[in-house]
Amino acid sequence: MKNKNAIVWLRNELRLHDNEPLVRATQKFEQVFVVYCLDKRMFEKTSLGFLKTDYFRAKFLLESLQDLRQNLRKIGGELIMRIGNPEEIIPQLVASFSVDAVYCGYEVTAEEINIEKKIEKALFANGVTLERFWGATLYHLDDLPFATTHIPDVYTEFRKNVEKGTKIRPTFPAPIKLSKPQNFNIGEIPTLKELGFEPLEADNRSVLAFEGGETAALKRLDDYLWKNDLLRVYKETRNGLLGADYSSKFSAWLALGCISPRKIYEEIKKYERQRIKNDSTYWLIFELIWRDYFRFVAKKYGAKIFSLEGTGKKLLPKFSENKTFFEKWANGQTGVPFIDANMIELNQTGFMSNRGRQNVASFLVKDMKISWIWGAMYFESKLIDYDVCSNWCNWNYVAGVGNDPREDRYFNILRQAKNYDAKGEYVKYWLPQLNMLPNTLIHTAGALSNAEQRQYDIKLGVDYPATIVGYERWAEKERY
Repeated sequence: MKNKNAIVWLRNELRLHDNEPLVRATQKFEQVFVVYCLDKRMFEKTSLGFLKTDYFRAKFLLESLQDLRQNLRKIGGELIMRIGNPEEIIPQLVASFSVDAVYCGYEVTAEEINIEKKIEKALFANGVTLERFWGATLYHLDDLPFATTHIPDVYTEFRKNVEKGTKIRPTFPAPIKLSKPQNFNIGEIPTLKELGFEPLEADNRSVLAFEGGETAALKRLDDYLWKNDLLRVYKETRNGLLGADYSSKFSAWLALGCISPRKIYEEIKKYERQRIKNDSTYWLIFELIWRDYFRFVAKKYGAKIFSLEGTGKKLLPKFSENKTFFEKWANGQTGVPFIDANMIELNQTGFMSNRGRQNVASFLVKDMKISWIWGAMYFESKLIDYDVCSNWCNWNYVAGVGNDPREDRYFNILRQAKNYDAKGEYVKYWLPQLNMLPNTLIHTAGALSNAEQRQYDIKLGVDYPATIVGYERWAEKERY
């Protein structure tokens, strides 16, 4: 016989497929209330003056919630929406619904865990349990060949160990029927305006018209693998900069759990059986394992991933707190075209390629000598595919305070620009004021001579900023 009522509290599991908390709750309880709490602390300003969650990330979240509500309604359910602090709202709803248990996904980072602890304490006082389910990764935490405290500090060692003998669990099917509360205020999903955002016209230069939600996620998966047959060349195109299809772009939907990594994995394996199995099909799985790795590293090291020293034990350089220079980086006004183009793309669309992220991060930390934490905070604000573990661990990695076996990783920005944007097409796409420059000058536009400025009718400091770092630094450094 089933127990009476349960709450499924969703955070980064905004889907019906492969949602273990939802499946387990429907198996055990007569009535399941699906709840999302929009925590307004997510939309406060940071100590650096920008929003913790900016426009594009907020827009994608609200779209994902609308899609989830529609999909729940199709099977008779409902999304109960509340705005406020989850540690206050969840206990209140437990009392309102006479709930026996609260089910949720397993999170590993400090802010989320602190909220969970407060909820758990309030529930325990009333004899209600909070049960967590691991579901954000390919490999389940319980199936790893090592304890959390012994997660390898090098990705390759981790990957080889899990690939050797750790099975990936099958996905859970989406529930086919739910019930919804009767005569109860379900709550409205707020608009962007209600969250304090002014309307922003979409930039038609965006690599993809990103739309939040499980429906769009599954469509993108189908389009990328089956309709457009792009997976077969993924390894060759993944370092691209322009267009929708140089990479999968799954990261935005993965970040909010609109799609499960195991769903992607199962579809790749199906593709390998029916179309082709090659380096490209493996490489997408390889990168999903990277995503896993950063989540397990975050669990192993806890709050260390947010500290200046990171997870490493290296002697840190002294970082500058030059707010003016940081704002030039953030606003795409450094005078280094490859950096500026990437930052403008981020600001205008909420997205940036993986190649771009590595370069702008290295430039901020290694060339400008500004704290990597500031960069990580800015990415958190702007990226529609912001994932706390991937973002902060990647910044640890680039800054040299994370899980990187190489000493002093450094990106030669000029070399990178010439390797990945040889004709300056990407730079000109986002910096059209440089369109008249030849390929030989496009990547050093911030250091044009007076004669070159006259020849090409560009005035540094007016049409484009003069560089804030000397290009000669990259002539001296050979790496990457």
